[in-house]
Amino acid sequence: MNSANFKRAMAAELPIRLLVPGDAAAYKTLRDDMLAAYPDAFTSDAQADLRKPASSYLTRFATAAGDPARFSVGAWLGPQLVGAISCERDTRLKVQHIARIVGMMVRPEAQGQGIGRGLLRACIAGARAVREIEMLTLSVTSTNGPAIALYEGAGFIRYGQLSRAIKIGDAYFHKDQMVLTFK
Repeated sequence: MNSANFKRAMAAELPIRLLVPGDAAAYKTLRDDMLAAYPDAFTSDAQADLRKPASSYLTRFATAAGDPARFSVGAWLGPQLVGAISCERDTRLKVQHIARIVGMMVRPEAQGQGIGRGLLRACIAGARAVREIEMLTLSVTSTNGPAIALYEGAGFIRYGQLSRAIKIGDAYFHKDQMVLTFK
């Protein structure tokens, strides 16, 4: 898709909605593409994840009987998923008040159009709607200035850094740890 077509589609505002099991193939395609394009942004390995079936991501999608703090939202341009973000939490009693944002992805041609902001807003709203959730955490590669600015703009603050969190060949990448507190 070229940039002009994308910008025209953006004028109509992309739909952002909860992902459901029927979206698994589109989610896997997006994820595989993003892991390959941005290896330093994800702790998962592109080659290893290529072998996973689309069904392996179903645990990231909301289900009627599942944890309300475990969901993914996606932004769509027609039939193509152009961005996604997931929320999850540990089910152990003492940490059920904390949810994590994982897997923020926006296709390169869709970046800079407000999609990431819309996805993040939807994810935060979904987490806030869960009565027990008091805070959201995430990690972001320390060199990813645009993502850090997006998260800070939404109210996240940096509380630490995991040095050498990702190793690709001989190169190391640090991960900033960020938190947004609701209560």
